[in-house]
Amino acid sequence: MLFRPLFVAIRDLKLFSIEITGYFSRQLRVHFLNFESRKGAFAVILYRQRGKMARRLMHSGMAGVATFSIMIAPIVAQEFPGAGIDPWEAPSPSAVLSASTETTTATLVSDKEYRDRIVEYTVVEGDTISTIAEKFGVSMDTIRWQNDLATKDSIKMGQTLEILPVTGVSHKVKKGDSVYSIAKRYDIDPQGIVNFPFNTFMNDETFELAIGQTVVVPEGVMPQVILWSPVARVKQITPDAGTVVASGSFVWPTSGTISQYYAWYHPALDIANRSAPAVLAADSGRVIVSGWPDGYGYGNRVMIDHGNGTRTLYAHMSKIYVVVGQTVARGNAIGQMGSTGRSTGTHLHFEVIQNGISINPLSVLQ
Repeated sequence: MLFRPLFVAIRDLKLFSIEITGYFSRQLRVHFLNFESRKGAFAVILYRQRGKMARRLMHSGMAGVATFSIMIAPIVAQEFPGAGIDPWEAPSPSAVLSASTETTTATLVSDKEYRDRIVEYTVVEGDTISTIAEKFGVSMDTIRWQNDLATKDSIKMGQTLEILPVTGVSHKVKKGDSVYSIAKRYDIDPQGIVNFPFNTFMNDETFELAIGQTVVVPEGVMPQVILWSPVARVKQITPDAGTVVASGSFVWPTSGTISQYYAWYHPALDIANRSAPAVLAADSGRVIVSGWPDGYGYGNRVMIDHGNGTRTLYAHMSKIYVVVGQTVARGNAIGQMGSTGRSTGTHLHFEVIQNGISINPLSVLQ
């Protein structure tokens, strides 16, 4: 009898569970159907309004990004201190580029300062060209060239020197000058003149220059052209070699460093040597030119006919040891290297001419 109430309680609990589960299932089904109905209606509205909400959604998104950026700005500023610099305090690029390369006066300029013009410096006690060059961040040659100084010690206290903003030379534009001719004169690429930000041009597309303006030539080298060197007195020092026959093979005509190679605009090989060594006949032959017949150009020269359609030319010599008509053997001295004629330094201009056409000397030299 005691188990009957327990059995009834368990049965009632089971029936209650079934009823409550059914109730919640029915309620969930009703809510789910209502949600699906409302979702479908909302989807229809969105479909009909497609494209009209894009602007609002985009603006809302941008507003959210801006708000987020403002919130994290203090963190970024703390992590990156340099971010707080006011960019409006920097000088305008156009203001810098509008500056010209005119001469101003200064007593002392820091070597860390970027200058846009040629300045004047007054020599003080203890100054040397070396210390001044270091102070302004330029080479000693730059100061020497700009001020026509003969030696490194040719300055005195109180003297005023012009100092370029960079290592190189300055050039005052004359009629007919161009960026290209100036670059060639000072042995640099024309782009170096164009790239220097304080050189100005009348036309920024053609890089036209104004007559009288001063152009800074960065890394330029001042030429030391000797256009009218003395004509060497032709004196036969090397004796006639008698009957000779060209071998067809050529020895190097002198010793030194190749300063310019063969090119279409320079049909020769330039060999430089400050010690001015002897110049030798590259092969046996007869001298057909000796001296400086035109007073210009090649300067003192010798041309040898090798009798096989080949001639060789030796130019810019300081001394000549042979005369027209004599024969020379391969390796005989015919003169001494120099810098006569249109020359920028001691060197030999050596040409090889076959059947009237200049060829690359390196193709035949041994």
